[in-house]
Amino acid sequence: MFLVIGAICIVPVYLKSRERIEMQSTLRAAIDKGQPVPPEVIEALTRNVKVAPTSLSDMRAGVIWLAIGIGLAAFSYFVDFGDNDFHSPGIGIACIPAVIGLAYIVLSFFNPNKAKRV
Repeated sequence: MFLVIGAICIVPVYLKSRERIEMQSTLRAAIDKGQPVPPEVIEALTRNVKVAPTSLSDMRAGVIWLAIGIGLAAFSYFVDFGDNDFHSPGIGIACIPAVIGLAYIVLSFFNPNKAKRV
């Protein structure tokens, strides 16, 4: 069972890297022969490249984390499992995503990569 779980996690990563290596070798051979590189090939190679986070993406992540924290706090406040002391630990757990959200929001103000508006 554990081998199947491991295979499900590892095989797609291996196949993706193998496909990328084959694409790069094909591109290298085309460049060596002096053929022009089509824009579709360059787009396919750069599609999954991670870019630096912008202030807008930091703000979005912060708002989502803050909303998760507020939702968990509201859940722990309004739900009663027969234990009246459930509110305090639930709100304490809700503080974790809320503080992460606040940190992202603060980082969005200090991020030098401002989002380009189109």
